[in-house]
Amino acid sequence: MQRFTHDHTEEDILHDLMAEINELYEACEQTLIELEIKPEDNELQRALFRQLHTIKGDLGLVGFAPLLPLMQHVEDLLDMLRKGHIAYTSNMSDVVLQSMDKVKQFVKTCIQDGHTQYDNVQLDQVISHIKEVQPHRDAENEMILAAAANVLMGQVPSKPKSIDTLNQASLTKSGIPKDLAPHLKADMLFFRDLMHPIEKRVLALHGRGDKIAQLAHLINIQAGQPIAPEQLSVACFMHDVGMAFMPPALVNQAQLSHQEQQLMKSHVYKSARFLEHMDAWNDARKIIMQHHERCDGSGYPMGLVETDICDGAKLLGILDTYYDLHHAALGTANAKDAQKRALVAINKLYAGLFCPIWLGHVNQTLARVLSMQE
Repeated sequence: MQRFTHDHTEEDILHDLMAEINELYEACEQTLIELEIKPEDNELQRALFRQLHTIKGDLGLVGFAPLLPLMQHVEDLLDMLRKGHIAYTSNMSDVVLQSMDKVKQFVKTCIQDGHTQYDNVQLDQVISHIKEVQPHRDAENEMILAAAANVLMGQVPSKPKSIDTLNQASLTKSGIPKDLAPHLKADMLFFRDLMHPIEKRVLALHGRGDKIAQLAHLINIQAGQPIAPEQLSVACFMHDVGMAFMPPALVNQAQLSHQEQQLMKSHVYKSARFLEHMDAWNDARKIIMQHHERCDGSGYPMGLVETDICDGAKLLGILDTYYDLHHAALGTANAKDAQKRALVAINKLYAGLFCPIWLGHVNQTLARVLSMQE
């Protein structure tokens, strides 16, 4: 291990750097999700290149030299991608995100302690793998990038690389099932595109639909897939569309009057009505209508009890609340600790409200996800 000490760069500059890296990381993550759906989209490929190039430039400006060679070679990789010399793959996505994770942790530790340690042998191994990537050798490149991703995570090849390896054969990073009939896929892409401006309007929801959809599918697989995957995806994408018709100030307000609460609850009907005349998505519509119902009958809009709530709504209800808790915890914790806090809270504070069977599947899956982040 090597030790790096920064040269007393002003604290404000370092905090600005961390904020920009966090923002660019989220942008890269969203771009990679889009590339899973449209891997040949050159606009997305160029956007990813620019995002990573900006991070590399920022590191150079503050003199954080140890990670510059890695970022340069990842940038070279993305340059080959945008020029059409190599194909986008999930393993490439893992290399990009894990490299950025290294950057985030490096900068964060420097800000906290004034110094950090890094594994120069590991970084050299990753760079060596990336150098082996050659134009128009897709099969070989896929193996090389898989090896690079494993080195970045300190894992042997037989260990799952990430959450995505639990279901990457059947699911994209956005939570869209693969191998759908063309008309169903067209619907699903439309629903997902519709979700994005809603998330932008309601800032707390940005990127939420994709994350909920992906995690919902992992849990559904853990449970033996009792919920139709395509119906689950559509429900995840569409369940908060009705929020677009709520006053933005009201959506993000902590305390609501009784009248305001009733108005907010109406988003369930508004969301479900988008699918009202689309018979292919009747099950998704049912999930949306019921995802705020609770097992003890205290939910809305109909006050259903556990036996009357469909499986998809039981699962989506848990995840919808989990991500609310996770978002709240991010104010005082890092991403992983926020996940842990949200998981503890969902079990402690909501006992009796959520289906214990589905809560068990959520616990098992999230425990596995969190263990991969160790």
